[in-house]
Amino acid sequence: MVSFTHRDPTPGENIWQPVLAGLPGLADVLSEPPRRMVVLAAHPDDESLGAGGLIATLAAAGTAVDVVVATAGEASHPDSPTHTPQTLTVLREAELRAAVARLAPDARVHLLGLPDGQLAARCAELDTFLAGLVGTDTDGLWLAAPWRRDGHTDHDAAGAAAARLAAKARVPLLEYPIWLWHWGAAADLPQGMHTLALPRDAAAAKAAAMGEHRSQVAPLSDRPGDEALLAPEVLAHFERPFETFIVTVPRTGKQVFEDLYASSPDPWNFGDSFYERRKRELTLALLPRERFGRVFEPGCSIGVLTEELARRADSVTAMDISARALELARQRIGADQRIRFSQGSIPEDWPEGSFDLVVLSEIGYFLTREQLRETVQRAAAALDRDGVLLLCHWRHPIRDWPMDADEVHEVFRAGSGLELLAEHSEADFRIDVLVHPPARSVAEREGLL
Repeated sequence: MVSFTHRDPTPGENIWQPVLAGLPGLADVLSEPPRRMVVLAAHPDDESLGAGGLIATLAAAGTAVDVVVATAGEASHPDSPTHTPQTLTVLREAELRAAVARLAPDARVHLLGLPDGQLAARCAELDTFLAGLVGTDTDGLWLAAPWRRDGHTDHDAAGAAAARLAAKARVPLLEYPIWLWHWGAAADLPQGMHTLALPRDAAAAKAAAMGEHRSQVAPLSDRPGDEALLAPEVLAHFERPFETFIVTVPRTGKQVFEDLYASSPDPWNFGDSFYERRKRELTLALLPRERFGRVFEPGCSIGVLTEELARRADSVTAMDISARALELARQRIGADQRIRFSQGSIPEDWPEGSFDLVVLSEIGYFLTREQLRETVQRAAAALDRDGVLLLCHWRHPIRDWPMDADEVHEVFRAGSGLELLAEHSEADFRIDVLVHPPARSVAEREGLL
């Protein structure tokens, strides 16, 4: 636990600059600017000090920015003889809005008004607001927030809230230190720290934004208790030509699944589980044709369903993102001229040509929403006129992934232009069979009606 006050001596920049000079750049881990960024601050001025250059840089590049400030910082001058917490609330909100306007004129500002110094006790409210603001469309989103080990209780609570959301939404998290530069030393630098060199315009915008927080950088009056909180030597840490962020990037799907298959040759117990065997049998039973020509099965895993599909098809293109999964599938099935294994992911590596059966089993919720929307279009376009699209997904929550079975299936139903031919839904999983309209039942196809 770090203990400090703003009156403590602060290390000079001559101490920090050599330590920070060798850090990798932000572009080394995040090469493309985000479509949208949410910047969380515990108090007005955190956003300008720690991430003002980032905000200005990305806003100039077209990124939509939301700035969320959890408290009004009304407890900044507890001994002030001239300003009450109520007057400081009004003053600091005005300063915040002026500062953000310097950085990103089109940014949306959200001042939550949670109690200054007590954010750790109001985490549920902060979590709820952030989740609602971010919503379900997290493609191209970054989160920026105070470092969760910055040493100030409100900074730590805000950083922890952002970390929870970033993990759940699987988006990059950029944590910016504020008080680390005041109490810390080289040995305290966290792992994963990267720098962002500030363009001249962004650096100028940041300097102007910092100046707008007058209640923090200048005395409220000449009376005791109204002293400036941020002395020039502290502000020097934020006048660098770069900013620093501890960056957490979610693991890619490929990394997740390679690790999974490295830990077990059958992670879902396909071979021995009655649940899995029954689900496969229902999947196969819902197919409206006895034979198919060309089949595509992305996410084929170790090939258990692949082998069954091949018995009813002329050819099967079986794809998986994991090289280890495909190696296990080949070992398991052996030589089968009907099956072609391919390493890749959808929608990026969708194979050429048309298919009369596409099976998307237990894969849809591992896509981003943007990838899912593109997959819907690719699947519909790849189906022959008499083709079949089968969806099968686990209906319980998928840890660390944003979507569930019902959302995936409803996106397909709403956006594919296909009609529902058959469905099976129970507590554990759901199967939908979609075809081009007009949908014809098996009895109709066999001339029984």
